[in-house]
Amino acid sequence: MNPIKLIRIIARLLAFAFLIIVHVSRGFWIHWFVGDANERKRKFSNTAHSITKVICRIFGIRVHVINEPPKDAPGLVIGNHLGFIDIMAAGATRPLLFVTSIEMRNTPVLGLLTEMGGCIYVERRNRMGIQDELKQMIDSLKSGFNICLYPEATSHNGEHVLPFKRTLLSAAAHAGVPVLPYVFNFRSIEGKPFSLENRDKVCWYGDMPFITALLGAFSLKYVDVEIKFLEPLVTTPEDDRASIAHTLHQLISKEFIPVQMPEGHTATTAEVTPEIKSAQ
Repeated sequence: MNPIKLIRIIARLLAFAFLIIVHVSRGFWIHWFVGDANERKRKFSNTAHSITKVICRIFGIRVHVINEPPKDAPGLVIGNHLGFIDIMAAGATRPLLFVTSIEMRNTPVLGLLTEMGGCIYVERRNRMGIQDELKQMIDSLKSGFNICLYPEATSHNGEHVLPFKRTLLSAAAHAGVPVLPYVFNFRSIEGKPFSLENRDKVCWYGDMPFITALLGAFSLKYVDVEIKFLEPLVTTPEDDRASIAHTLHQLISKEFIPVQMPEGHTATTAEVTPEIKSAQ
């Protein structure tokens, strides 16, 4: 390995470890000394927002935001999902409460980080608790929070946007807030297009271990990413959820720039990712 790249990886690992300590320490302070549940969530999300902004600066994730809606307007933020880089980019745009799986909470280190970030957990393997999960999202939206949901329910390999799960999309309608869709794209990776050559350094999918994805991203000097917010979508509780999911999927897919394929290569169906990467 190039010595400069090795030094970059080590330096960023140390910086990442320090930021984790700061994030967790702040999270424990909030947990112990802030009694009101909404205020605790607000401080969790604000801290995560600050940390992700620092991470993006230190690790060369250059975020370009287009058509950003007002930060103080609550809404259900949804976007396509390729790994942890798009989470960092989204978190850097505004304070968010991310929706993720209960498996993530049970994952060492990642579980603690997500809990201290104010994440909302859902159980995908058993939908018996869906009403309680929806209520938690609705209450948070009514309290003025922005919630980020990845309706693909998992990250993918950049070939195309996966079909959207419809179950939790109705939270926006019941809370009386709009859906704020965005599309996430890699504009360039160290000055090169998003391609099969560099995909595994920026995407986290399939059976790829988290540490492998992390080291791949840390080895890069810089990455230019774009978050383009689309027109807000106002829905009602009477609207068909399947139709809403289809409309949102079409809007985001239309703006998504897939990984570049070699001439003559046919894109395959995106791989199913491990449970710990599930976002819904």
